[in-house]
Amino acid sequence: MPIAKILGSSREFEIQTYKKPKDIRQMSLSHVSFSGTPFHHPYDSEKLVLLADPFSSNTLYYEFFTKDISFAEHIENMVDVEGRTLNVVRLWVKKQSVGIRCTPFIVEDTRLR
Repeated sequence: MPIAKILGSSREFEIQTYKKPKDIRQMSLSHVSFSGTPFHHPYDSEKLVLLADPFSSNTLYYEFFTKDISFAEHIENMVDVEGRTLNVVRLWVKKQSVGIRCTPFIVEDTRLR
């Protein structure tokens, strides 16, 4: 395969320039930022799930309506020990929007310890 074809087929580089919102000060007055790894909601296409710390054993996630997200920034890529890569983004969500914060845990009787 010619080198020109290999170089021409690349659409995205691992290192990209930072693109901030047009007016970050105005955005911070009307929005709140949340960072984590985004996933499609399992059954509602109008929602997005944001996993706050995907490689932690004590994690939480947020659910937001996609219509309430005004801007998304790509922050970094995280890699686990198996080599899987996850994108970390910062979402700017409109203030007064309804979101869900969920912290999963294992139910256990702590008195038996």
